[in-house]
Formats: sequence, C-alpha cells, structure tokens
Amino acid sequence: MTEDRPPRPPFTRDTALAKVRAAEDAWNSRDPQRVALAYTPDSVWRNRDAFLTGRAEIVAFLTAKWAREHEYALRKDLWAFDGDRIAVRFQYEWHDDEGQWWRSHGNELWEFDAHGLMRRREASIDDVRIDAADRRILGPRQDDEPELPVR
Repeated sequence: MTEDRPPRPPFTRDTALAKVRAAEDAWNSRDPQRVALAYTPDSVWRNRDAFLTGRAEIVAFLTAKWAREHEYALRKDLWAFDGDRIAVRFQYEWHDDEGQWWRSHGNELWEFDAHGLMRRREASIDDVRIDAADRRILGPRQDDEPELPVR
C-alpha cells in the first residue's frame, strides 16, 4: 500500500502554502513519530552537520532535539516552489537546560515524491542568543494569527 500525504506535487501557491503550514503544525507538536510520517521511509536529510536516512533516524534525531530544545516554537514561511520542490525560511525559539533562550533561523529545501511525502530535506540553520524579553514566537501559531514574514 502506498502512503499518500496531500497536497501532492506539482504544487501551486495555495498547495505549497498548505504544505508549509502542515509542516509547521506537525513540528510544533514536538511529536517525532507524527513528524516522521510526512517523510518517505527512505527520506534523506541534511540538518546542519547531521546526515540522516529513513524515518527511524528522523525519529531518533527529533527525540534528541526536543529533549534539549525546551518550549520549542516554530514559524515557517514559503519562499519559493516549483514542481515537486518547496523552499522555506523559518525561525524557531527555544531555551536550553540553563534557561538561555535561542532564536534559530535558516532555510530548508524540500523535495517530494508523487504521493506528497518528502523524500529530501536540506536545512541550513544558525542560532542566536536572545533574552526572554526579546522572544517573538510564544507558542504554536493561533488560527487568527497573521502570517509573519521570517526576519
């Protein structure tokens, strides 16, 4: 049985926006199993300096990530799309075990199979120390929250 994860390519602006929002919602759940279901079983990732293949490695990576990145909250912004590819800019905020807040930001390149599962993800990410008073992302996006361009 083939898994299906609409919307499927080729993407339009509306379907690319829907895919980005679905990814944001899934990542904000901080549920590694839920997030991994959006990827092909043999999905290939580059995340900073980590190279992963397959859902089991994705789940292990995300489990470790969210064990150290407390109160993680993410925003994704569609940058470009074409055919089976989407590019996004993103920011997320979190604090470490010592209570230091961080804003992580970067770019992701996504490639999808015909069923709408992501088969490739490449992420470049930088981290900036911030004060708690400088936080801009205070939790998952609310339904009435306007789109915020990633700065």
